[in-house]
Amino acid sequence: MLSEKTIDFYFSFISLYTYIGYEAFQDLAKRHNLKINYKPIDLHEIFQLSGGLPVSKRPPQRQSYRLVEMQRWSHTREIPLVLKPKHHPANPEIGHRMLLAALENQQNVVEFIGNALKILWVDDRNIEDHKIIVAAANRAGLDGKALYEQSLNPKYIDQLTQITNEAFERQVFGTPFFIYRGEPFWGQDRLEMLEDLITSGRQPINPPNLL
Repeated sequence: MLSEKTIDFYFSFISLYTYIGYEAFQDLAKRHNLKINYKPIDLHEIFQLSGGLPVSKRPPQRQSYRLVEMQRWSHTREIPLVLKPKHHPANPEIGHRMLLAALENQQNVVEFIGNALKILWVDDRNIEDHKIIVAAANRAGLDGKALYEQSLNPKYIDQLTQITNEAFERQVFGTPFFIYRGEPFWGQDRLEMLEDLITSGRQPINPPNLL
């Protein structure tokens, strides 16, 4: 049996590029027997701490190019994609809390995360509506209502804050963000480089901490 390898996966249910790369990342994880540590974060807080800008505050030329990239990646990954979701930006906290509850229960969350990422970027629905998140969990074979009720415990809000603070301390500044053997990879377009580290036997490149 192949030895288990562990990767830290920082992401948000509202993250465009987490959605775009999610299936490809899961395929990579299966090929290489990766154990994934799922770490949902407050992306807007990370932007504020790291100097990032939400889409609406970026210069027009960057917003325009983003729309080109979205269509290009949709074609490349062969996935559906809503270019301008009606409910974006939004707060994904309800879904993140439910995810933490499912992880605490040691439930399989792969499909739930995939469904949650599609709420904005495929279904064009409101991720702040707990009924929609509950339905996403149900479609993944989980008990969405029970997870939602469990997630109302304030401890999950504290956990989200802790994970976001941890992400900042590890110099995470966007999503998806992968850390494998200490080497950081920002963006779903770095999956090939991540796979090279896994397979090549080279030593990881550890970034200097400039915080």
